[in-house]
Amino acid sequence: MSSCNGNCASCSSDCGDRKKESLLAALNPKSSIKKVIAVVSGKGGVGKSTVTSLLAVAMARQGKRVGILDADITGPSVPTAFGVNECQGASEDGLYPALTRTGMQVMSINLLLDNPADPVVWRGPVIAGAVKQFWTDVIWEDVDYLFVDMPPGTGDVPLTVFQSLPVDGIVVVTSPQDLVSMIVSKAVKMANMMHVPVLGFVENYAYLTCPDCGKKINVFGKSGLDEVAAQMELPILARLPIDPAVAEAFDNGQMETLNTDAVSDVIKAILNQ
Repeated sequence: MSSCNGNCASCSSDCGDRKKESLLAALNPKSSIKKVIAVVSGKGGVGKSTVTSLLAVAMARQGKRVGILDADITGPSVPTAFGVNECQGASEDGLYPALTRTGMQVMSINLLLDNPADPVVWRGPVIAGAVKQFWTDVIWEDVDYLFVDMPPGTGDVPLTVFQSLPVDGIVVVTSPQDLVSMIVSKAVKMANMMHVPVLGFVENYAYLTCPDCGKKINVFGKSGLDEVAAQMELPILARLPIDPAVAEAFDNGQMETLNTDAVSDVIKAILNQ
């Protein structure tokens, strides 16, 4: 357009020169974030927050400064995983996230509620706006990798995150069930539509190891993820077992005590991104 001044934010119409980057939200001036990795799932109940927490811990053990943005506003669970209850405080510059025992930075709606058990009864656009504020109003200090724990599905919040945050890649968490093909396809197709690289899959609850004989039991039946991954030409980066010790650590805020070797290939993929 001949009258274009190069500032897409000031233009109400669309044109061929309109830049995708114009939708990105401004990071808090006091923040520093090098890479953003979103952890997504097509459906709920696959242990996405657990996987996000394991990846954050594993990355911190690589000597990186790590943050976790809990974007699941109506079902926040990251504070529980790390035993944090409140933010560090606030200033005129913004809000300081909570710190875990090992120094990871965490921001979640549950850190701002008077009672963490109170429900967040907000409509979609308000929820999406809150997630955006976790980017613009929170002071993230020297973060090498910010992990975004996304709500399941392809609704307002994932759309806001993909449009407003400079996401460098996503990890898709699945479980070995018959409907995995359709659900995974939706999540991957949305990422492709938003031009966000998909790093690969993590299959959670992939098997149960018998405590007596060590045999692997496919509790949910044979996985269909191999075929789906091959069709999409994406790698399966990890297969995680059903492990009561992980559930206990999550519930007791002890995720930083767990062994993270099972997600080492996921960390390699992220570092190579």
